[in-house]
Formats: sequence, C-alpha cells, structure tokens
Amino acid sequence: MSLFQERRAFVPADYAEVIARESARAADALALAPPAARVPSCDDWDAADLAYHLGEVQDFWAQLVRQAPTGPDDLEETERRSDDELVPFLRTRTSVLLDALAARAPDDPCWSWSPRGGTVAWVYRRQAHEAVVHRVDAEQVAGVPVTDPGGELAADGVDEMLTVMVSGLPPWAAFAPDGARVRIVATDAGREWVMALGRFTGTSPTTGTTYDEECAEAVDGAPWEGDDEDVAATISGSAWGLDLWLWGRSTGADLRHQGDQDVLARLRAVIVESTQ
Repeated sequence: MSLFQERRAFVPADYAEVIARESARAADALALAPPAARVPSCDDWDAADLAYHLGEVQDFWAQLVRQAPTGPDDLEETERRSDDELVPFLRTRTSVLLDALAARAPDDPCWSWSPRGGTVAWVYRRQAHEAVVHRVDAEQVAGVPVTDPGGELAADGVDEMLTVMVSGLPPWAAFAPDGARVRIVATDAGREWVMALGRFTGTSPTTGTTYDEECAEAVDGAPWEGDDEDVAATISGSAWGLDLWLWGRSTGADLRHQGDQDVLARLRAVIVESTQ
C-alpha cells in the first residue's frame, strides 16, 4: 500500500516525492515524443513547449523560494533552450526546485499569487500538482498510458483545485452567491466538496482594474451538511477522474453528472477561467 493510500494529510516530504516522481515521468514521456507533436489538452503547445513550460515554472518557483519572501519582480527570465536541450533542461530544473525547497522550512514566508498561499509549504503542494497535471500532458502527447497516481493524491489535487485555484478572493473583493451550488464527490476517497456560484466584484488598489464577473467559492464545512435540494447539480466519480476533468484533461465521460447541466457548465467555465 502506498503512502497516499494510507493517509490524507500530506507533508512537504510527501510533496517533494511527488514533484520528483511526476517530473521524472513527464521528462521520460517527453523524451519519447517528437518535439513538434501537439499536446492534446493544450492546442497551442507542442511537446517542446510543454517541456519548456514545466521547466520554466519550476525554475520560477526555485528562484522565488531561494529569495523568499521577496516577490517576483526582479527574477531572472528563464532562457528557452533549443528543442533537443529541453528535456535535460526540465530534469535539471526539477533538481534545482527540490534543492531550493529543502533549504527552507515549510512555514517560511514566500510570495504567492493566491490569498491562501504565502508559505513554502504552499509552494510544495502547488508544484506537486503542477507536475502531476503536466505529466499527464506528457504521457498524452507521447501516446503512452496515463498513470493513475492513486486516489488520495488525486483527491488532494481536487481539493487544491477547488479550494485554492478556484476559491480565495483578495481582501478588496466581494463575493455575492446567487444560490446555485454544485456538489463534487470523490467516491473512492470518501471526500466531497460544495461550490457556490456567484459574482466577484471589486477594484484592485494596485492596478485600478474593476472586476464584475462570475466566480465560485468552496463552501466552508464540506462535507455538505445542508439539504440535497440546496444543491443544483452533482458530479461524482473517482478522485482521479475528477482531477482530470477539473483540469480539462478528460471529457468527464466516466463521471456521473446529475441535476442542472447548465449549472455544471457554469462551474466548468469558471474553472477554465481560473486555470488559464
């Protein structure tokens, strides 16, 4: 039984293992793919772009962790290598990221774009799931079987998507729910989440940009303790199936969709916008 089948509470050492393993799998798959092969889930990318992207992201966060808590304004831009150098480049960036993380305490402050971030521990988790998602991309572009990382890690990925990538507003913003709610159930992990749909409004004091757009927020206290009639739609299935669907790496055909399909489509649109 793997570590991720035994417990749900992941610690930075667990995430470091995921970053190392999933990044290596991504690099191995990309080594099999022609550099110009298109990435199925990202039409604008080819295999070379994918290798560069994951390596660049890992380099970005390695630099941020090393200089923490300073923000990203003065970071060095990551140079793009020639196509034949990109897979080795990715492997080196993974090592650099892991070294940078290991040199810091998990509760050390670190810049984050998320109101729910702000520590090195947050970076561990975000980079673990970044590696998982792009490893899937690499396997798909290489035409090899997509590896299931296990239900508990996948459930943690669902949680990170719904409570971090989608939810979490800056202090100057307001959320007005409109009453539409969606339940997401990971049947194999015994976990569920409820997302409330509504509008996000506010003006950024930094940029002066005013926002008024649809968004979603995770409802505190899930598992859901309210009445079933308060939930407009439910989507359920394996944690891995949900994780792939949330990230747009599957159509969700293997999941069970119940209730108002228009509400599910609204949530899908919010998720896509939140992960651009």
